[in-house]
Amino acid sequence: MNIVLNSSLILLIAISSYGQSESKHNLYFNKLAEQWDEAIPLGNATLGALIWQKGSQLRFSLDQADLWDMRPMKGLHRKEFSYKWVQEQVKKNNYKIVQKYFDEPYDREPGPSKIPGGALEFSTESWGEVTAAKLSLQDALATVRWSGGTTLETFVHATDPVGWFRFTNVSSLDPKVIAPRYQGEVKVSGDPVGGDDLSRLGYEQGAVKQEGQSITYIQKGWGGFSYEISVRWKQVNASTIEGVWSISSKDDKNTNKKSASSITNELIQKSTYTSAYSEHKDWWKNFWNKSSISIPDSLIEKQWYLEQYKFGSTSRRGAPPISLQAIWTADNGRLPPWKGDYHHDLNTQLSYWPCYSGNHLEEGLAYLDHLDENKANYKRYTKLYFGKDGLAVPGVTTLDGTEMGGWIQYSLSPTVSSWLSQHYYLHWRYSMDYDFLKKRAYPWIKDVAVFLENITLKDERGFRKLPISSSPEINDNDLSAWFFQNTNYDLALMKFNFSIAAELANELGLKTEAQHWQKILTEFDNYSLSKNDALQFAPQLPYNQSHRHFSNAMAIHPLGLIKWEDGEKSQAIIKNTIHVMDSIGPDYWTGYSYSWMANMKARAKDGEGAAKDLNIFAKAFCSGNSFHLNGDQTKSGYSKYQYRPFTLEGNFAFAAGLQEMLLQSYAGFIEVMPAVPLAWKDISFQQLRAEGAFLVDAKKEDGQLVELTIVSEKGGSTRLKLPFSNWFVHESKGVVINDIEDDFLTLTCEENGKIVLKNRVK
Repeated sequence: MNIVLNSSLILLIAISSYGQSESKHNLYFNKLAEQWDEAIPLGNATLGALIWQKGSQLRFSLDQADLWDMRPMKGLHRKEFSYKWVQEQVKKNNYKIVQKYFDEPYDREPGPSKIPGGALEFSTESWGEVTAAKLSLQDALATVRWSGGTTLETFVHATDPVGWFRFTNVSSLDPKVIAPRYQGEVKVSGDPVGGDDLSRLGYEQGAVKQEGQSITYIQKGWGGFSYEISVRWKQVNASTIEGVWSISSKDDKNTNKKSASSITNELIQKSTYTSAYSEHKDWWKNFWNKSSISIPDSLIEKQWYLEQYKFGSTSRRGAPPISLQAIWTADNGRLPPWKGDYHHDLNTQLSYWPCYSGNHLEEGLAYLDHLDENKANYKRYTKLYFGKDGLAVPGVTTLDGTEMGGWIQYSLSPTVSSWLSQHYYLHWRYSMDYDFLKKRAYPWIKDVAVFLENITLKDERGFRKLPISSSPEINDNDLSAWFFQNTNYDLALMKFNFSIAAELANELGLKTEAQHWQKILTEFDNYSLSKNDALQFAPQLPYNQSHRHFSNAMAIHPLGLIKWEDGEKSQAIIKNTIHVMDSIGPDYWTGYSYSWMANMKARAKDGEGAAKDLNIFAKAFCSGNSFHLNGDQTKSGYSKYQYRPFTLEGNFAFAAGLQEMLLQSYAGFIEVMPAVPLAWKDISFQQLRAEGAFLVDAKKEDGQLVELTIVSEKGGSTRLKLPFSNWFVHESKGVVINDIEDDFLTLTCEENGKIVLKNRVK
């Protein structure tokens, strides 16, 4: 059937109403935090600030994304730096030498590493006690009030490399720039989780200079790198003082960059806090207009908005992408946890999960820009370590993509770049940007496929396998962490890469290449299953241990190779795999494990289970400022990890988990609210994005879906799983319903075509 639907009734939805964070989502405190990882976070992906109280001082911890000690990892690049050499040692059961050469330098050496910038402090002794502190998400503004009447407002400008502050009800101000402790006694070393003392870096302590109402701090780092912090302020009237701060960095490659001093000098003379705030607020208004959600669980809803805020604060094109702590490096006199680096065996990937259906593709491109910028460096590493053509990416890297070592099963894994391929694929599927597909997505995925074809060999049964395989981070850094058969982790990633290589080659009309990739895909074996049809770690290793990384289940989520929608066999594998992981328990889960499990349960259409795991994450694994602290902060038995290293991937995977509950499109059709608890009677969302570049709004009232809107950004066809049985077309423009069958609608849309369906019950 071919039905053309038109309606004279126009549904007007004000764009400005989309996504505006409400005051109930803000952070409110009756005092300032007294440690850095509970501080109020501000940022624009280049600069970051944490607002807290240190003794009698109001403290701004200042950071910039490109502050890095880029010294080569000492001892790593020796003649034995070779995948082939490692294979030989594994086969000889001679693994201690591998650990000594390639794993231990990461723990032993202080650099390479992300480094902090410094701090800005203001004495508050004469202002009285803090009576209120707030982070307003809508305009990314921190406000602090003291009992004596002094008020602070401060923000990191959304688009300029500066932070602004304004104090009212003060007559004078005496700020201080506090330099990090790059000199002094070394008390902590060899502790990548807690962080080594900064003094291990061996820098000569930088100088802080004050001239009138300006302060400059210049710090020299390793190898000619240096950075500058500049602060300037001015008296606006008898009771108001406003100021601006900035950080700049330079090395041999960027000697022409504007200095922080010149930036602040220009702004303090030509701009004002009010005009800068107006520009800043406009950017955030546009950001919040991209999507919104409303659910009856206030804890989960607020956490989602806090994750959106942090994503907008940490990922922008033109800035480095999200590392472990992004622009909020530890301010405790130490290096950040795990050196603040780029962990591609999970952390970076999870951090970008929410940008697709959350409709923040532009911000998400910061990740792919970074990968493309460093592609030549990755290819150098591929040739050096693996001795092969194609593309492999180290699992642990510096700012420019250089390998850092660590547990090499994962830090030098051959399938890292396959997981990164998924992000290229997802950007294509959610944007339908053909130019991106042709120039960026397929070239990356093809290069990875070339490498995987070159690195794999056929076993006695004719199936392709890696010479040695692993599964993050199973059996940690032991000889037993290597397998001579493909783990389910490696197998799923290789299958995924060849399947999308074939798909995208076909999309581009490259039939011969598509046939070749499809042929390679058929040469891989099935996944390893237990007797109860649960995904194992490897053929000889069932899921037999509580573990933070669900590497065995990659085929379920995030890769979607085993889909609930494929029928009973797949559903049994999914249910049994989740059941085993839940049954063995969360003793050694971290916060991101709960976020990831929520995504997986949403794919299994288990709304209650997904909501439960999101609740646990939000209440037990986050500090008061919403930062993911990895361990169970409530000590309630949700994990035996009770430490608090701050990393961001658990936060962003949380946001993706809620989005999976509300909208799924990975299985070839759009499904609305596929995994929500029965108790969630009233739900709505606006402008969540589905594959195919479709924007979706939906509203449920009193347990029934009452309205659904689909807008096609690029045109094309999609299938919709009908969320109600008795429906009618309320509005349609540029959309044709081609078929209605088995509770599915097939829609063919023009560019910007729109259809609104309503439940006839209402």
